Amino acid sequence: MGARQSTSSAKPPASSTGRAWSARKIAAATLQAIERSRGFSDDVFDHITKDLVVSERDRHLAFELVYGVLRHYITLDWRLDQVSRKAMVRLPLTVATTLRVAAYQLLYLDRIPASAAVNEAVQLIRKQPGHNWSGFVNAVLRNLLRQSAPPMPDPGVDATQALSIRYACPPWLVERWRVSFGLMKAEHLCQQSLGLPPLTIRTNSLRGSRSDLLARLQSEGILAQETTVSPVGLTLDKCGNPGQLSALKDGWCYVEDEAAQLIPLLLDPQPGDRVLDACAAPGGKTTHMAQLMKNQGTIVALDRHQGRLDRLVSNCARLGISIVQPAHVDLSPSSGHGPAEDSSTTPLRVPSMLAQPFDRILVDAPCSALGILRRHPEGKLLKSLSTIQHAQASQREILDRVSDLLRPGGILVYSACSVEPEETTEIISEFCQKHPEYSQESVTPWVPVAGQSLITDPGHLCTAFQTLNMDGFFACRLKKSE
Repeated sequence: MGARQSTSSAKPPASSTGRAWSARKIAAATLQAIERSRGFSDDVFDHITKDLVVSERDRHLAFELVYGVLRHYITLDWRLDQVSRKAMVRLPLTVATTLRVAAYQLLYLDRIPASAAVNEAVQLIRKQPGHNWSGFVNAVLRNLLRQSAPPMPDPGVDATQALSIRYACPPWLVERWRVSFGLMKAEHLCQQSLGLPPLTIRTNSLRGSRSDLLARLQSEGILAQETTVSPVGLTLDKCGNPGQLSALKDGWCYVEDEAAQLIPLLLDPQPGDRVLDACAAPGGKTTHMAQLMKNQGTIVALDRHQGRLDRLVSNCARLGISIVQPAHVDLSPSSGHGPAEDSSTTPLRVPSMLAQPFDRILVDAPCSALGILRRHPEGKLLKSLSTIQHAQASQREILDRVSDLLRPGGILVYSACSVEPEETTEIISEFCQKHPEYSQESVTPWVPVAGQSLITDPGHLCTAFQTLNMDGFFACRLKKSE
């Protein structure tokens, strides 16, 4: 699970509080704030809009524009460079962002009149202080409308450039995927990054069965269907804002991708077990494990971000879970084995929580999150090779630190929303060499029959290279010798 970053610099100016902004102005402000703060798109969007008067229609459009531009960023810049006398990389951020928002509407949205997209872009940039770029913006967008689309780069000449432009993936990442997985799988991963993820929920079995939840949703006019592999998942169709679902508010379900729902099954926690979730917040897998344990036993849930840990506590309360013991602890490099630096953590409590051995441990590791680019498309813009390297260092340290906390004969499951070798197969191979008391077990017995195609030759779970419309997750199961 990728670490969240601060979005404090994304707050709208004080003068904007309580005022109405257009959808395009919100989108442009959000995109600029994402680049400046390097924050997550949903966090920044919420920060930008929280004090604004925004209709539901404008909020929906603004959200579409933000995510659309982020998904197609590289392709948009390539198209705009064909019709502009100035390269996009040389333009001020306000100008480049205004052009991208308008170009996305012109090239990808059929329902918005071209005149509206161009005119509002011109008006927005005209109101910016400094040099008046309105004439330039108008000319570039008119050229984009008039001129035919140029042919895409030829993959026979430069396959990396061709995939990068066609699927709006950064060249460094395309090249990595080509080297690691071959051209066909690299193209598949690129295609996935442009996909629109489904809205999937996990049934809270402490409240009722999946069929009970499905019946409730249908009685409220919400269309849903059972997930293919997960035995507790439902995919919803056109339900609007999921946060407004009565079933969600009442604790009958949790919003979670189907791939993530498979991870706790591999750990197979039993009622009465003592379980450690080493990187727990905001609690999706933690609460799923509590369901599998029938809310009997103990789950010690650690996380380095107090704000996200607060969300875990809130989610447990909503779902009716009482066996989770949260603690603000950072197991990543240079943290020291103990409480995170925060006055809200009681130093004496944390060591006592970790002193007794655990029956099972889940390490849902902080990672590059390159397997969930369709959900966090800002990663195409903000991530680099160093992202993988930093994540690998954290993963190595966390695994080392929890290795002594598992009882003999206990089970450890490692997972990551990434398929990069450094964060998956390589990190596990290295760990087992360093800790010979651990051996790998095939996950086959714990994966539902419908998901057996997701199991790789070494017995790992990999959801990336398939057609089941899941996020890209990796997971493996390790057993500690008796």
